[in-house]
Amino acid sequence: MSLFITVCFALLLDALFKEPRRFHPLVGFGRIANAIETRLNRPTAGRAAGRGAGIVAWCLAVLPWVGLFSGLAWGLDSLIADQPVLKVLAGGVVLYLAIGWQSLIEHGLAVARPLQQNDIPAARAAVGRIVSRDTSDLAPPAIAAAATESMLENGADAVFAAIFWFAVLGIPGVVGYRLCNTLDAMWGYKNTRFLHFGWAAARMDDVLNFIPARLTALAYVLVGQTALGWKAWRDQAGQWKSPNAGPVMAAGAGAINTALGGGAQYHGEWQVRPLLGPEKGNTPSAASVQQACQLVNRALLLWCAVLLIGGGLF
Repeated sequence: MSLFITVCFALLLDALFKEPRRFHPLVGFGRIANAIETRLNRPTAGRAAGRGAGIVAWCLAVLPWVGLFSGLAWGLDSLIADQPVLKVLAGGVVLYLAIGWQSLIEHGLAVARPLQQNDIPAARAAVGRIVSRDTSDLAPPAIAAAATESMLENGADAVFAAIFWFAVLGIPGVVGYRLCNTLDAMWGYKNTRFLHFGWAAARMDDVLNFIPARLTALAYVLVGQTALGWKAWRDQAGQWKSPNAGPVMAAGAGAINTALGGGAQYHGEWQVRPLLGPEKGNTPSAASVQQACQLVNRALLLWCAVLLIGGGLF
């Protein structure tokens, strides 16, 4: 039961205060990670040397903080072992800083609103803040597709995986996951600079997201159009380049009956991507972005219900 209450408290903090605009711990961590990368990354190094440097950099960036928070969590647990309210407060604050539920929803709606008003330049600018593809010439359906895909995929990363690792390993687990996920966002690119150096960050993120991604996909299927979501997950997930984004995005696309995927421009290069969702599904639009946000919210309610029931059983 305490896990359910802690997660609800973290979500309440996120709903009330959103993501901290100033002094967010991840901003400071990003500066440290940049300093480590600047010192250790040599893009001209070969594959073995580049990957080795990336492994060392990942360990330097993540492990000290996991060790620190493990020690703090152990000490805190010893001090307030008989104070369940304080344990909920401490865990809830840390989890709140690790999730991005309301930030995710706000970014999605920031794309949907101008699309509804046919303000295409504003919609392009808004979607450009949440995706890595080129957005300057996107037509409205492509803008909506990019935003919808981002909502579905980042629902797993920004919300559900953080809750999963908090449930499994407590404060050290969610801290370790969030730092690892942040490094993947910073270093996990297959460009000249990070092709080898970012390999460790990308693989560690794949490992940590493996189970949460599939639990997220399952939640999308259960709270959406179940038959379409399950069929898309089964038939299309393995075709996607990411082993974790594939199940999440395919299941989500089916669950909202929207045709996603297909080719897109990334960093000046056209990438051919498989289709996601029903082939004859709805064309991406402002409505599909809103539906993706609603799907994330319904899936979150399902997760909370599971935590409540599980807390009552064990």
